[in-house]
Amino acid sequence: MLKTDFSFELIAQCDSARLGRINTSRGTIETPAFMPVGTQGTVKGVFLDDIKKTGTHIILGNTYHLLLRPGMDIIKKFNGLHKFINWDKPILTDSGGYQIMSLSKFNKIDKKLGAIFKSHLDGKKIILSPEKSIQVQKVINSDIIMVLDECPKLTKDKKILSNAIQTSTQWAKRSKIEFGKDNTKALFGIAQGGLYKDLRVESIQKLVEIDFDGYAMGGLAVGEKQSDMFKILNETVEYLPKQKPRYLMGVGTPSDILGAVKEGIDMFDCVLPTRSGRTGLAFSWEGKFNLKNSKFKNDKSPLDENCDIRGLKNYSKSYLHHLIKSEEMLASMLISLNNIYFYQQFMREIRNNIKSGTFDKFYKRYINFFD
Repeated sequence: MLKTDFSFELIAQCDSARLGRINTSRGTIETPAFMPVGTQGTVKGVFLDDIKKTGTHIILGNTYHLLLRPGMDIIKKFNGLHKFINWDKPILTDSGGYQIMSLSKFNKIDKKLGAIFKSHLDGKKIILSPEKSIQVQKVINSDIIMVLDECPKLTKDKKILSNAIQTSTQWAKRSKIEFGKDNTKALFGIAQGGLYKDLRVESIQKLVEIDFDGYAMGGLAVGEKQSDMFKILNETVEYLPKQKPRYLMGVGTPSDILGAVKEGIDMFDCVLPTRSGRTGLAFSWEGKFNLKNSKFKNDKSPLDENCDIRGLKNYSKSYLHHLIKSEEMLASMLISLNNIYFYQQFMREIRNNIKSGTFDKFYKRYINFFD
């Protein structure tokens, strides 16, 4: 039996860093939280049962990609994505707005119709309107639904950014109307505005007038310097409602996350842990390791001696190096699992340090640790 309310509790603060709890129909999300990316219903190379064991509370799926494949007819037969992929915890779905940018050569924007895509799979024409995006996410049965927005590429052109805000605001209004009243789900708005404080504040204020269950910062981590991202967060996060969750989309490295938590962000997602795993890059409390490097050929130590998932603590860096050099797929699977495990341990320690009032000390120790 599903619960009927989505809510956010702000439990503690350490300066601007926030400790919170999101309550959803399918469980609780402790914040700050990191969401592994399962774009097409799978977190690449990692079993979802193992994802749970890492301490993950929520994963992310993607509206555009799931619409194309497997398609909504299949997902309807399972009453949503959760049963289709065998995941009983919360799911957040991106609206397809990011693909407007990342697949820009395959789409064009019509402010009334939405985003008109030429499928990168078979060339089929797909119109993703704000209404269609919400409808698809409801078929997916997402616990947190994102409005469709226009996410522009990195630019200093204020006219382009201002136009994107106008389009995104209108689409946000239409998304909310289509969403209607549904107490088992949440709808988040997405602020744009690039690296300009005035545009960000304008976008946030327009979204707050519409009123959403949570608010995301979009259009960041798209190629700008980390210091610029932190600066715009520092200047604008305070305009987001204090009693609602704040989500920085597509971020990022451990230092990206740590710096954004310092500015008051609650939620994160990124493909980095698994993408890095597929290239032999591992994260641990000892640092960041490129296991392709020959210096690990004779290293008997594990990446994390405390990780029991899949017996990960029993695999040496030497063995992982061998798997990479032998082009064995097990290498990417084990390193990806390690990276998600590390990310969730990192988030747990962030939460613990906010709770104990020692976040600033933790921040200073680790902000440049993984560079």
